[in-house]
Amino acid sequence: MDHPFPKSATSADKCKRLMEMLSPDDTWGIIMNADPDAIASALALKRLFWRKVRKVTIFHINPIERADNLALIRLLKIKMQRIRSMKGRKIQRWAIVDSQPHHHKRFMNHPFDIIIDHHPVGPALDAAFIDIKEEYGANSTILTEYLRTSKITPSPRLATALFYGIKTDTDNFVRESAPSDMNAFRYLYPLANMNTIKKIESSEMTWGMLKHFRFAMEQVVFIKNIAYINMEEITQPDVLVIIADFFMKLAEAEWSIVAGIYDERLIVILRNAGFRGDAGKTAQRLFTPWGGSAGGHKTAARAEIPLKNMMGETEDRSLPNRMLIKELKRLRHAACEGDAS
Repeated sequence: MDHPFPKSATSADKCKRLMEMLSPDDTWGIIMNADPDAIASALALKRLFWRKVRKVTIFHINPIERADNLALIRLLKIKMQRIRSMKGRKIQRWAIVDSQPHHHKRFMNHPFDIIIDHHPVGPALDAAFIDIKEEYGANSTILTEYLRTSKITPSPRLATALFYGIKTDTDNFVRESAPSDMNAFRYLYPLANMNTIKKIESSEMTWGMLKHFRFAMEQVVFIKNIAYINMEEITQPDVLVIIADFFMKLAEAEWSIVAGIYDERLIVILRNAGFRGDAGKTAQRLFTPWGGSAGGHKTAARAEIPLKNMMGETEDRSLPNRMLIKELKRLRHAACEGDAS
């Protein structure tokens, strides 16, 4: 990818370029794979577009079923639409936030005008405006900088969303982050509603999640310092994220890897304590050879592989799990030999 901005480009340069792209007659769609950081980023971009374009609609491609995310949407009265396809809509121009086109099949092969993300740069990116800051812990930080540069003070509702987006994506600054994340966090703190933040965070668990935890307890196996859980068939991928974060609380676990089958894809969530290893690179090394999409940061990553790529002609849906366990054992054996040498 030829990045349209040199490294010396300031937020002012980028905001100027962003505003130059807008026309009063434009209809924009902002699309994302919804989580708190993505939702906040979409809201902030919509605020930047306010009174500069005809209409802006926020779309998400994934079901939202986590209790805390639902509380965020309900308490902040966030309006979004879920879509299964970007085609056939009366949207002239598209922006994608907290993601890149190669991250999901519903983003692929669709033209984007704006890409704003903080994940590692993917292949063959093409858009008039691309701002990717891999060193940032949260995409909300990028949008907070845009707002400040544009001299727009976010409303309490928007500030709360951005504050929570940074809080969750950096895991309270336990995960990799940059000084810019902390600066944005400090700026938003007096503007955000802390009572709302507390309520969102206390809404993490539902009665329905308990059955998933019970199943995970029965499924967990240790491969050296890896807590590996096969959740088998799942009804929503967010379950994997919650389980992966939970098992990182185990003193014996330096890695938590959780897999599940959803929509004829094997989805794998990786978490790493960060002492050694890199979750993003490990995900790419493991799953790219199987024709999957994979990536992330040093301490958190995600991969998705079409089941047909792993199963071939067989109908045995347990095969991907056995393949993954075999690969994890091989990786741990290689790591142990490296430590011994």
